[in-house]
Amino acid sequence: MRLSTRNQLDGTVTQVTRGEAMAVIHIRLTGGDEITSSITRDAADDLGLAEGKPVKVLIKSTEITLAVE
Repeated sequence: MRLSTRNQLDGTVTQVTRGEAMAVIHIRLTGGDEITSSITRDAADDLGLAEGKPVKVLIKSTEITLAVE
């Protein structure tokens, strides 16, 4: 599958926390960094997301904010 989204990161699911409507997915990226995604529970179930499953993280954003102290 080819996508227009340019920010594509490989990772592995490390934890899935399912709520009533949403699921929080923790992913360890190649290189060791971690990222978290909140998606619908239905989407998590449809994708079969579980600990140890390899995933591709696609990031499409119109704005990224950075802050420092």
